[in-house]
Amino acid sequence: MTRFNRAGTLAAALSLAWAGHVSAQVSHGNVVMDAVRANLQRSERTMVAAAEAMPADKYGYKPTDQQRSFGAIVSHVAGSNNFMCSSISGMAAPDVKVPDGTGSKADLIAAVKASYDYCTKALSGVTDQKLGDMVPYFGGRQATRATVAVGISDDWADHYGQLAMYLRLNGILPPTARRGM
Repeated sequence: MTRFNRAGTLAAALSLAWAGHVSAQVSHGNVVMDAVRANLQRSERTMVAAAEAMPADKYGYKPTDQQRSFGAIVSHVAGSNNFMCSSISGMAAPDVKVPDGTGSKADLIAAVKASYDYCTKALSGVTDQKLGDMVPYFGGRQATRATVAVGISDDWADHYGQLAMYLRLNGILPPTARRGM
């Protein structure tokens, strides 16, 4: 996603949050972080279900040589969750080594589940009042807590979309295409 799109997404999220705050008395005042936490819950359900749906012998699958393998995407999500949720919350990231994309299906699923559990705990106390604070981001840069929060939400959708495409290319119906997901 380009910087322009991320900036637009952030601006839209913050505008909606402000509009909701101004037009209706929001009792808890954390509409942005509540939306991020809701996205976290949905992402956990769909990402774990996608990881479980792919057969272990297909974790090395990638549509082209230039793309990440299915397993590498699952590994990336686990690592990104740990880093970005730590940045957003200020809570120390788990001291674990996330298996690389060639790890076993069971190890990769365990890592991604653990990363979502960590994010749930780490983000539970983050309030909208701190969204303007500067926090660590990728590449040694600093970004606002809001930028990182919107960025992780974007990443969850992006990487689930990749996994869903990989599943379909292997004749497997993605979790969100099934009833009840």
